[in-house]
Amino acid sequence: MKYRIVGDTMPAVEIMFDSKGESVFTQSGGMTWMSDGIAMATNTRGGLMKGIGRMFAGESLFMATYTAQRPGALIAFASTVAGQIYPLDVSATGGLICQKGAFLCAQDSVNVNISFTKKISSGFFGGEGFILQDISGQGIAFLEVDGDLVEKQLAPGEILKVDTGNVVAFDRSVRYEIETVKGLGNIFFGGEGLFLTKLTGPGRVLLQTQNLAEFAGRVAQFVPTNN
Repeated sequence: MKYRIVGDTMPAVEIMFDSKGESVFTQSGGMTWMSDGIAMATNTRGGLMKGIGRMFAGESLFMATYTAQRPGALIAFASTVAGQIYPLDVSATGGLICQKGAFLCAQDSVNVNISFTKKISSGFFGGEGFILQDISGQGIAFLEVDGDLVEKQLAPGEILKVDTGNVVAFDRSVRYEIETVKGLGNIFFGGEGLFLTKLTGPGRVLLQTQNLAEFAGRVAQFVPTNN
């Protein structure tokens, strides 16, 4: 298959199939537009338990698979918020551990499974949740980035502390923990929240400049309420 990223503020990935039988999958409702000559099938992809696990990881219970019925068929998947779409060559990188909601779509040969954080505290207090997404297999997957993408390469033992919700993905070699902000004054008046995500190298880390939860909270302040 071939692909191209179209648009700037709210981009979409447009995929053209080279041959009949090629397919991509996404969460239910993820398709934006498509040409004639594509068949759609909806299922739990891997069984009910895997589907439930995806729900905890921020995706839908059912996944939709789109299969080309002829060469040249075209389909597109768009981002849900302003930002970028990141093409991940799973075959070359060996896959990544992603935050919930980062997965957009992928070739049928790519696997999206749940991944539990090693420390329970990371799950209950971290913005990425107790269950993360493990992307593996062969082929291309596309990740949704809120805002702009920033890539960091951590050396062995190098530590990066990130505001919760700004992590997109990281290599399996990166250790993931949650660290409590020190000092009562910092907690109550620092404006950064109670917890930070602590990432320890070696490995690659993908960050996003937009924290959607924070943004939604700010917008909510201006929504009128009935007294």
